[in-house]
Amino acid sequence: MDTIKLILPSEEYLDQVWAYRQECHKADSSMDGCGPLRHNESAAQWLADVRAYTDPATLPEGKVTATQFLAVRESDGRLMGMIQVRHYFNEYLEKFGGHIGYSVRPSERRKGYGREQLRLALLFCKETLGLDRALITCKTGNEGSRRTILSAGGVYENTVHEPGQNVDLERYWITL
Repeated sequence: MDTIKLILPSEEYLDQVWAYRQECHKADSSMDGCGPLRHNESAAQWLADVRAYTDPATLPEGKVTATQFLAVRESDGRLMGMIQVRHYFNEYLEKFGGHIGYSVRPSERRKGYGREQLRLALLFCKETLGLDRALITCKTGNEGSRRTILSAGGVYENTVHEPGQNVDLERYWITL
């Protein structure tokens, strides 16, 4: 696996963000950790929405402040994954979503990028947000995500049913 770094989204990456979205749609991937990308009409609108999530004054109703990262391969600047860190919980996140959501570009899965971007995001949670532990959830049956969470020290708590999406989610805590 090539080295990746987490960077904040910028206009420079909008074409890659949109190509990422298209690849995820084609693969019928849920685009976890991409913020509102699955619902946006353009990459520019997504970037505006992502920036709104960083400031309590512009935060959409019912949402929490969050930091969106792009996982970019250092050797060529290619967008490999996305990861969103929520700074605190609302009722939904506490039960279903957790602190961190992430995804890896479908064509780049099973190469260690998910594990590395999660490791880097957990450092952010500890060093920047001051969290002692982080909650991460994954759909039951998502072996890749489960293995990634376990490799980071995830400890299974329970499985809950999320009625809005009609999925069962496994909840894992990682001590930081």
